[in-house]
Amino acid sequence: MNAFNTLLENLDQVFLGNTTSQWLRAAAAFLVVILFFTFLRRVLERKRARWKDIDHQAVELASLLLANTRRYIRVLLGLYFAGKILTLPPAIARAFDMIIVVGIAIQLATWATAALRYKIQHRQGDGAVGAAGEGPIARAPIGLVMFVGQLIIWLLAGLFALDNLGINITALVAGLGIGGIAIALSVQAILGDLFASLTIAFDKPFGIGDMLRIDEIEGRVEYISVRSTRLRSVTGEQVILSNADILKSRVRNLGRMPERRVMFRLQVAYENPPEKVEQVASTVRRVVESQPGTRFAQCQLAMLGASALEFEVAYFVTNRDDVNHFETVDAINRGIFGALTAAGIALAYPTQRIVVSGAAPGSG
Repeated sequence: MNAFNTLLENLDQVFLGNTTSQWLRAAAAFLVVILFFTFLRRVLERKRARWKDIDHQAVELASLLLANTRRYIRVLLGLYFAGKILTLPPAIARAFDMIIVVGIAIQLATWATAALRYKIQHRQGDGAVGAAGEGPIARAPIGLVMFVGQLIIWLLAGLFALDNLGINITALVAGLGIGGIAIALSVQAILGDLFASLTIAFDKPFGIGDMLRIDEIEGRVEYISVRSTRLRSVTGEQVILSNADILKSRVRNLGRMPERRVMFRLQVAYENPPEKVEQVASTVRRVVESQPGTRFAQCQLAMLGASALEFEVAYFVTNRDDVNHFETVDAINRGIFGALTAAGIALAYPTQRIVVSGAAPGSG
């Protein structure tokens, strides 16, 4: 009984303006906060291990935010709850509150930056892949998005800290708004290209390595920057197009076609007998289907022309690359010519006949 009374008396002893009981409760609150973060991290790690084969973005994001929780913020939160139990001198309490506010603002900005980076990387990983094997989201626009996003996040964190420290930020916010409007009006063209580059980055209409046809221009995408996109034209020169102009045009992405259609007219001479003409379609089909990566569509007598029987031939070639495409077309053209010649089917060529009538009666 005496020991218990002695313990109670010790708990009531005052040390630095607080009783021993208050100090013990403050220490317990501090440890609970620290242990809570440790427990939460272990729970999330178990969830990640259990769902490693399933895409759980919420768990991934929570784990990322916890991994980006700075060590000092855990200590500050622990000290914050502990400080609510203790009675501190006004000057120390004020300084302590300032440290807590600044620390929380920095931590919130760190979390927001990590979440933004995770969202962009996840979005980039879900995108289609260009013909050259590179992701369609250009590095320059994404880097700019991260820079602008971090600038806004840290600016808001600074305003949050100043406001919670008792500083009037109304005039500062108004000044930033007016300054932002003035800057936006002075750089409208640049902002137009900037937003166009962001649209290209996230909407992904094309990527590095894709073959594009934009109005009369055809070329392969070499580089996507903040202001422009560079194409290597089929004739060899580099074409630089504004991103805003590209989005206003009709863009045909030839690099993402699963197959290409080839269509042409085959002219057969009228002098061929009907049984030879009947063999044209089957001969052409056999030649087309003999080439790998092709799909025959049609070979029909489309027109009785002025000087030839005109067959319309169409087939599809798997879109692997330009070289294979042209090699396949070349092989099919040579094969058709050889097969028709071997079958005794004569092809037509432009001819002109001049009919000279006899002399008029009674002349001479």
